[in-house]
Amino acid sequence: MLYKLWRSFIKEIQLLKRDSGGIVIIFLMPLLLIITITLIQDSTFKNLEGSKIPIIFIDNDRSEISKSIKSELESSKTFELITDFKEDAAKKTVFTGDYQMAIVIPENLTKDLNSNIDSKVQAVVSSFGLETDSALIKTVPTKAKDIHLYFDPATNSGFKSSVMNAINKMVFQIENKKIYKAFQDQLGTTEELESKSLISFKEITPNLGKTEQMPNSVQHNVPAWALFAIFFIVVPLSINLVKEKSQGTSVRVRVSPTPYYIHILGKTFTYLIICIIQFLLMVAVGIWLFPYMDLPQFDVTGKMFHLLIVTLFAGLAAIGFGILLGTVANTQEQSAPFGATSVVVLAAIGGIWVPVFLMPEFMQTIAKFSPMNWGLNAYYDIILRNSGLGEIAQELIFLLLFYFAMVTISLIYDRKQNAV
Repeated sequence: MLYKLWRSFIKEIQLLKRDSGGIVIIFLMPLLLIITITLIQDSTFKNLEGSKIPIIFIDNDRSEISKSIKSELESSKTFELITDFKEDAAKKTVFTGDYQMAIVIPENLTKDLNSNIDSKVQAVVSSFGLETDSALIKTVPTKAKDIHLYFDPATNSGFKSSVMNAINKMVFQIENKKIYKAFQDQLGTTEELESKSLISFKEITPNLGKTEQMPNSVQHNVPAWALFAIFFIVVPLSINLVKEKSQGTSVRVRVSPTPYYIHILGKTFTYLIICIIQFLLMVAVGIWLFPYMDLPQFDVTGKMFHLLIVTLFAGLAAIGFGILLGTVANTQEQSAPFGATSVVVLAAIGGIWVPVFLMPEFMQTIAKFSPMNWGLNAYYDIILRNSGLGEIAQELIFLLLFYFAMVTISLIYDRKQNAV
């Protein structure tokens, strides 16, 4: 049996050698795609990861409140402040889309706010019959101060609301602290009267290890395009099966004493090797080439064995699909276009082209039925969550069952056709 399996393997290698151009394509095309797409998507993934948005900040107050707002914005993980603009120039450059927004702090904001607070505190204290400065009570600013916010017309309304709410919260907190301080001075107490919130928010996340859950461009594209390359073997595999039918090889195989499943196993073993080579080439690009292109390095430390296991199961799923397509198709004109198109469709809905977490909810549901999505989720679990084989067992089982289902359907169809 092993000898027959070996001879079947040699036969598949000889078939592949006759189509050296096709073999180069299934190795070279994914490498070109992974480099191109990763370079294109890198800036988008950086934004998703929380890279800072450049905004214009103009400080006409140059005092306590404006400095506090500026400090809060600079310490956030969201904004990068650009300060070398005048208001008119900032307005123009934001409205033309060069920057997403501009914040303009008005003159004397701190001074007027302090005066307003002092006058109100004096009025409250005097209502209790305590001695106050009557001159301060009358010193109330007649006009509210406006912090000007300029937004790019294409800016999302949700982003506008979040920025305005954040700045309003900053000013409110500063104002509260000043009110408490003013009462403390008026009452002559040394006790600290701080405005502490009685309600806070605590984010609770599952313990998923040290790695981040949101993939960067390399963590997505290396496994994604490795899967695309693996499933693209559907095209040469189905073409070879069609050739065997047209050249009479399949007839000789059926009448030979070698069981037909040996023929299938030979193809499976041959194309699994190709899948492993494709994956290793992708990983090599992620580890050694991407750092020279100012892209993150693909980290496989302690994960390579698990990644190879997923690759084997994904390869089985791809081979099963290729066997079914080659069995059903009667000509190369049927198998090649349909194989390429079906792989592209499975890649599109499976999260290869666009990550599933960026898709609409309806498409996220459809993605769950793509074998490429099962493989991609298994890769994600290993790369992002340090999962073991137990955690990815469901995806592996789905891929294996997909292989058996495709091969079983192929055998049943082949028997019915030959019976006729």
